[in-house]
Amino acid sequence: MLPIPERIRTLATTACVARLSVDGTPAPAQGGVDELGRPVLLVRPGEPLHGLCDDAVVAVNLTAMRRLGEIEHPRAMIEVQGWAQAVPFEQARAAAVSVSSHCPDEALFDALERYGEPGAPRLLRLDVGQVVYLTGQESGVLDADDYLDAVPDPLAETAERVLAHINDAHRPQLSGGVTRHLGEDAGEVWLWELDRYGATVRTDDSLIRFPWPSPVHTGLCLETALRGLLCAC
Repeated sequence: MLPIPERIRTLATTACVARLSVDGTPAPAQGGVDELGRPVLLVRPGEPLHGLCDDAVVAVNLTAMRRLGEIEHPRAMIEVQGWAQAVPFEQARAAAVSVSSHCPDEALFDALERYGEPGAPRLLRLDVGQVVYLTGQESGVLDADDYLDAVPDPLAETAERVLAHINDAHRPQLSGGVTRHLGEDAGEVWLWELDRYGATVRTDDSLIRFPWPSPVHTGLCLETALRGLLCAC
């Protein structure tokens, strides 16, 4: 399994903003996560954060989901706690792109074109204090340095592409391979997680981990390792 800081950073890259609280009070939430793992928020006039000075205490709840067939399942819930600060002008466009990848909104153009005007939408991001996470059967707290210093899994994009293909087109082979590994009928099987250390499958309501003999370092090696699970003798 990926080291926890790397795993949480990887999950955060695809997570959506699910909830926001300002000084403990719920507030409208719309945003994404930037390349450093910091939540970025689009805040409209009239919303609680819009008129506040920098360093308001904020908690942003992120949810990473996995679609299996027609149903979405939560992979992780991540709460990033910290202080909301205005995105500097020279970084505003990149911040807007981070938000638009999760929730495209014409207000982002307004926030860029009218940057700094009192009645314009604002782009804020969190100065991270700590990160609370719940994923599978694991939960805990990361301090800001551990979270921000971690780098997302370099194979994550390839892993997600391969995982989607297996779940769409090769579930009978996956079910057969897992059944042979377990020595019993695995039931309904989906590929749940895939990384350089192994694969996790969901069988009915259980998660089972199959580690690779050794970590893989390229997309080709990842696909080769996965074939070993699908074609188990």
